[in-house]
Amino acid sequence: MNLAKFTLFYIAYALILGGVASMLPSFFPGQTVLVPKFWLVFGFLGGITFIAYVVVYLGMKRNPETGIMAIMGSIALKMLFSMAFVLIYSLKSKENGLVFVLNFFSLYLLFSFFEIYCLLCNLRHQNK
Repeated sequence: MNLAKFTLFYIAYALILGGVASMLPSFFPGQTVLVPKFWLVFGFLGGITFIAYVVVYLGMKRNPETGIMAIMGSIALKMLFSMAFVLIYSLKSKENGLVFVLNFFSLYLLFSFFEIYCLLCNLRHQNK
């Protein structure tokens, strides 16, 4: 999967996730489903996931033998930046922690699943 195709699929996936997230409060009236700065969390995770994929894609194109190191480095950097974001966000905001944890980790997992699926498509193509 080339970078242009990934970008189109990624934008479509992010729009679908954003649409589902914007409809969640109407399905659960009276409940706090999203944190007040949900779109900041969404944008951060969407951006860091896109950057991580681009880094891995370029690393695999440059030297296919070190593709695994690029993947592992990308995952590690994504996790470190995410932990720093959680720390800064939790220090700045004094709101319901359980809602934030559910929002953050659900988005983290959904974006990571999409990234891993696209990376596996590249690895399958490379093995043929």
